[in-house]
Amino acid sequence: MTSGIGIENVKLRLGSHAFEFHCEAPAAAITALIGPSGAGKSTLLNLVAGFETPDEGRILIAGQDVSGRHPSERPLSLVFQDNNLFAHLDVFTNVGLGISPSLRLSTADRQAITRALARIGLEGFEKRKPGTLSGGERQRVAFARALVRNKPVLLLDEPFAALDPGLRLSMSNLLLDLHRETGNTVLIVSHDPHEVARLADDVIFVEAGQIAWQGTKSDFLLKRDMPALTQFHHE
Repeated sequence: MTSGIGIENVKLRLGSHAFEFHCEAPAAAITALIGPSGAGKSTLLNLVAGFETPDEGRILIAGQDVSGRHPSERPLSLVFQDNNLFAHLDVFTNVGLGISPSLRLSTADRQAITRALARIGLEGFEKRKPGTLSGGERQRVAFARALVRNKPVLLLDEPFAALDPGLRLSMSNLLLDLHRETGNTVLIVSHDPHEVARLADDVIFVEAGQIAWQGTKSDFLLKRDMPALTQFHHE
């Protein structure tokens, strides 16, 4: 079964803000989630992740309704702009938490962690603490943690926004490489039109708590009849 994401007629009210989403992120593709600040991009991502529960509608992953499932029960991994590493734990342990929150790790698990760290260019960093790492290295650890979870869906909330342009390009390349290897379904929040052009297969544009437009990247790059989208192109 494919691992696409379906957001079906989802409604959610948070305080004075009302959200209404109906869209999909195709299986085995990278879908960029874009729109103005405060439009609802992170809220949509939180609904898919399970941090928010819809008042109405359904969240589907691989055709299964996950609307009522706890985040830990959903077949996905997350990488945030704030890489959510535990400062008092070393790199190996931070990655291991992706496999087992209780850190009950088998020999195979430990080998998988070592392989993941080598894959993202941090071989030999196992005993380092996050505070001794650069921003790019910490974000690589977050990617390694997502990698060892081996889930079919990857959610990313502006994962490269805090990095300098060189590191941003390097991390984008890493994401593309991992996506090609695993064929996973990726939903990434981005404010960077160049990043969207580089990474995305499809685009979902969120405005004022609703889906204002969705389509392929090629259509997105040509679309000039929506002022908000045109403004995004020129940011």
